[in-house]
Amino acid sequence: MANKIIRQKIVSKNFEIPNSHKIDVALQNGRYSTLDKAFSKDPQELIEMVKQSGLRGKGGGGAATGNKWQFVTNKDGTKYVVVNADESEPGTFKDRQIMEFDPHLLIEGIITTCYALGSHVSYIYIRGEYEEITEVLQGAIDEAYERNYLGDNAKYKVDITVHRGAGAYICGEKSALLESLEGNRGNPRLKPHSKTEPEWYFDQPTLVNNVETIATIPFIVENGAEGYRKFGTEKAPGTLLFAISGQINNPGVYEEQFGVNMLEFLETIGGGVKNGKKLKAVIPGGASTPIIPAHQIKDVTLDYECLWGFNSELGTGGMIVLDEDVCMVKTLKNLMRFYNHESCGQCTPCREGTSWSEKILDRFMNKTATLKDLETLKSVSTIMNGKTVCVFAPAASGVIDGILRHFESEFLECIK
Repeated sequence: MANKIIRQKIVSKNFEIPNSHKIDVALQNGRYSTLDKAFSKDPQELIEMVKQSGLRGKGGGGAATGNKWQFVTNKDGTKYVVVNADESEPGTFKDRQIMEFDPHLLIEGIITTCYALGSHVSYIYIRGEYEEITEVLQGAIDEAYERNYLGDNAKYKVDITVHRGAGAYICGEKSALLESLEGNRGNPRLKPHSKTEPEWYFDQPTLVNNVETIATIPFIVENGAEGYRKFGTEKAPGTLLFAISGQINNPGVYEEQFGVNMLEFLETIGGGVKNGKKLKAVIPGGASTPIIPAHQIKDVTLDYECLWGFNSELGTGGMIVLDEDVCMVKTLKNLMRFYNHESCGQCTPCREGTSWSEKILDRFMNKTATLKDLETLKSVSTIMNGKTVCVFAPAASGVIDGILRHFESEFLECIK
């Protein structure tokens, strides 16, 4: 049974307060108030609290946050905390809201995370195109240094450095991000066989967490694990910032608990499809998640497990709404043009597969495609899936398979 829409605000409650990015306003509205409570606890106690809260990474994968923290502390060496703010996927624009409207919440979360892990150094790797937001974020960091929440005179020393990316979508992948941060080409790394390994920055144990994940920590410190578990589902507790774009009356970013019905959310919060059109489909979690057709959406709840059951993913919660007039051939062409452009080129199935897919889709757009082209497109998708270093190619494969699974008739119409 789907959860009721309640508009619970955990990370977004200060977004609409004027000048909430300034430290005086932030202090008046609760920022940095949880630090003393965090510092009064043993670091391992904080890690256990995060584990018990069920907090999952909000950058797309949904991995257990507390476990990732534990993997870092289990290793010897200098610990680093890296915040993944390289928000570059079409349909995803939620983390920028935190950095623009409540950056001190993120800083507060970073300080607590560093304390729990025994780290004194944090990097925020931010999307290069977020120039104005970078200025806001850096301004907030400077204020935190001036008020001794950061730096040598703080109760717990933490130094934060903002590092701007150079416009590569692949650097949103955590190991490619770290390669870039080390000064190398942003290529993903081979993954270890063990799932208990942390990431490594200059061969030191490193945590990489998404912006919203870190920004949720102060709420958990203040309200405890059970306070966070009051919202969401058993397997996906808490809330997520859902971004809605496309043919929708109320595009924007809205915080809601996990487990609400997708159709109800789009109609109640999103205001329904624009211009009285019929809903055709939704890309549920950013451009890398397989499409959901309209006839299934009434049965979809916004949580990881439910979306997996529909051969899709929750991803970042960035829903792209498509109305009845949208051409699925053109949609897939646009998506594959993006993937072809953003492939790092390290793996042959990805480098060649994304390029080949786009060329095949050009034939569909030009009405020169044949049935053999359709079969080739399916074959290329199979070749890309599961045969590369990172999940970029499998994501592209899932996008192709999802659209063909539900809308192959439009491709056959092009062939006719």
